[in-house]
Amino acid sequence: MAILEVRDLRARYSAGGPEILKGISFRVEADDFFAVIGPSGAGKSTLIRCINRLVEPSGGEILFYDREVTTLPGRQLRLLRRDIGMIFQEFNLIDRMSVMDNVLSGRLGYTGNLRSLFRAFPRDDIQRALDLLDRVGLMDHVDKRADELSGGQRQRVGIARALMQNPKLLLVDEPTSALDPKISREVMALIKQMATEFKVPCLCNIHDVQLAMEFCNKIIGLQDGNKMFDGPTGKMDQAMLDEIYAMEVL
Repeated sequence: MAILEVRDLRARYSAGGPEILKGISFRVEADDFFAVIGPSGAGKSTLIRCINRLVEPSGGEILFYDREVTTLPGRQLRLLRRDIGMIFQEFNLIDRMSVMDNVLSGRLGYTGNLRSLFRAFPRDDIQRALDLLDRVGLMDHVDKRADELSGGQRQRVGIARALMQNPKLLLVDEPTSALDPKISREVMALIKQMATEFKVPCLCNIHDVQLAMEFCNKIIGLQDGNKMFDGPTGKMDQAMLDEIYAMEVL
């Protein structure tokens, strides 16, 4: 069974504006680490953000565990987002908060407002946050403010925070674009390792084709909102890459 099935997905940012996604369909299975590649402006981030409705689709269907996402009302959508972790390009941390508090914020969807205000998280949540920080190599930085960390460390906090949700799907939006090549590879390796360990399928928008080819088992190639490729990484060849990136403006 597909964890996620997208059918004829369409998106535009205004009623009369251009269509950003033009009928995209694909399936994500339980063991997939899916890359979304394509030139700038192809619709990669829009596609990722439609899945949890940070961007509202203008048409099509999104089925998450056979549940239609695009028609969910507010409260049900909030509950659904607890099951979908997200790792952001610009980390999306609260700079003035500690590393520990940023990771614990991944449990806000499960914690009442009063407990959240006073950071009265259950002991199990605190222990899980510590375990995750240990797994991502940040145990020595638990009490530091987020703005004291390097880019690679900040992204590791973002990974731990997303996994605090116990997600059933990970959405990853350009996780390495702000990092140098060495740290980018380390971050992608960590995301892949953690997704495999926690048995969470992953849909990753990534600008670095080499990293996509190295770490992902399937690829969707977009060009100008159209799907140009959808299949196993091993079937992606240079001719197809040249076609996907033919409209890239250097």
